Amino acid sequence: MASRQISHVGVGDAAPPYRIVRTRLTGTYVHATLGGEGRILLDGRWRPHRAGMVSLAPAHVLHAFHAIPSRRWQYCWVRYMPSSPRSAIGFIAPVMARFDAEPLRHAILGLYREVETRADSGSAMLWIDLIEHYITRFAEPLQREDRLRSVWESVQQDLDRPWTAGDLASLANISGEHLRRLCQASLGRSPMQQLTYLRIQHAAHQLATTQTKIEEIALGVGYNNPFAFSNTFKRMTGFRPSHFRTRRQSDRESDA
Repeated sequence: MASRQISHVGVGDAAPPYRIVRTRLTGTYVHATLGGEGRILLDGRWRPHRAGMVSLAPAHVLHAFHAIPSRRWQYCWVRYMPSSPRSAIGFIAPVMARFDAEPLRHAILGLYREVETRADSGSAMLWIDLIEHYITRFAEPLQREDRLRSVWESVQQDLDRPWTAGDLASLANISGEHLRRLCQASLGRSPMQQLTYLRIQHAAHQLATTQTKIEEIALGVGYNNPFAFSNTFKRMTGFRPSHFRTRRQSDRESDA
C-alpha cells in the first residue's frame, strides 16, 4: 500500500466501551459507516455517524470516535500517510457526506483475502487501486464544483483577510444562501466554518513544520486576538498552539 501512500485499511464491528482518540493524526483518515451508529468528533463537535455516512478527518486535527450504548457499529476505514497528496495542506476534502461505502468494504475485504491466502502482489495492487478509486469517487464532487474550488483557492491565498459570508458569496458569484447549500452538501459545514477550518489547518501545518512565532501565525491566518486564536485552535485540535508545537517537535525527535 505504500506505493499509494496508504498507511492502513480495515473493517470493524464495534460496541461500547469502544473508543479511539487520536491527538497525533498526521495523515488524512476516511471513516465510513456500514451499519448501526456511532459518534465521531469533527471540527471540535461530536456528530452522529450512521449507515451511509462517510467522514474525512484531515491531518493535524483532534480526531476521535466511539460506539454508543445499545448499538453495534459496523464501519470501514482508510488512513493515508503524511506524505500522501490527500494529507497535504492544500487538499480540500469533504468532512462528512452521504456515500454508499459497501463497494469500499468489499474492496478492503478483497485485499485482506488476497494477502491472507495467495499474497499475489499483482492481484493485491488491483484491490488497492480499487480502494483508492472509491475514495476518489467520494472526494471528487468538491473538486468538480468549480465555484467552490475557486472560492477556497482564493481564500487560501489570503487567509488573513477579514472575510465575511458576503465576500465568499461574491467570489462564487452566487447568493449567500446558494453558497451555504453548496458547502453543506459538499463539506458538511457552512462557508464560515470552512473558512475557520482552512485557517486552523494552515496554522497547524505552520506550527508543526516551522519555528514561526505563534503570534505571527495567528495574524497570518486572520486572528488579531491571540486568545480567540488559541481557543479556536484548541477546540479543533485538542491542544493550545504551544502544546501542539511541543508535541510535534517531540514526535520528530522520536522519529529521528
